[in-house]
Amino acid sequence: MQLDTVIFDIDGLLVDSEPLWNEAATEIFREYGVSLSEEQYKTTTGLRTKEFVQWWFSYFNIGTAEYARAEKKIVQLVLEKIAYKGKIMQGVGYIFEFFSRKQFKIGLATSSPQELIDLVVQMAGIQNYLQATSSAQDLPLGKPHPQVYLNCAAQLNSQAIKCICFEDSFNGLIAAKAARMKCVIVPHISQNKDERWGAADLKISSLQNFGELHLDMMQS
Repeated sequence: MQLDTVIFDIDGLLVDSEPLWNEAATEIFREYGVSLSEEQYKTTTGLRTKEFVQWWFSYFNIGTAEYARAEKKIVQLVLEKIAYKGKIMQGVGYIFEFFSRKQFKIGLATSSPQELIDLVVQMAGIQNYLQATSSAQDLPLGKPHPQVYLNCAAQLNSQAIKCICFEDSFNGLIAAKAARMKCVIVPHISQNKDERWGAADLKISSLQNFGELHLDMMQS
């Protein structure tokens, strides 16, 4: 199958924001007397903030009246942290230029809100490469549901089976595969040996490491 479209996740893939989401959640959850272990936090990586808050507030028996307020606080704090100290991941400029030279259609599909998309696109300087961005924030279901990826493909006028996705989370990987797309996983170094990555079409340690041979292999 000749691939012609590439779709990227954002958090943890294009910008090193996962630690900042963790920091923000920790600070806001502390206001409610809640503390998550690293293992607990990892189980909900890739979910929308709305679902993240609902999941853990339900687990800790915190009233539903606080869901929306806590979600808004976390998102606002994350945006501030990314703007102040967020770092673009190694290989971002390279990988966008790589697919641009191949004349691939290029999009972003994320669980994060549009404000974060706009911020990271500006920070990374990738405005001129993009033909579409898609946020799952207001969808009925976020990742691991495939809708955000399917929406992005539709905006790009692309067939799902001709798309290759780059992800860093398991929920994102499942969303991409459920959309019938190829998926390259670029996990955080602390999760590199997770056996669940076997569900991906390819695992690499950095966007910088993706090349011609990998693309040829995925199209064979």
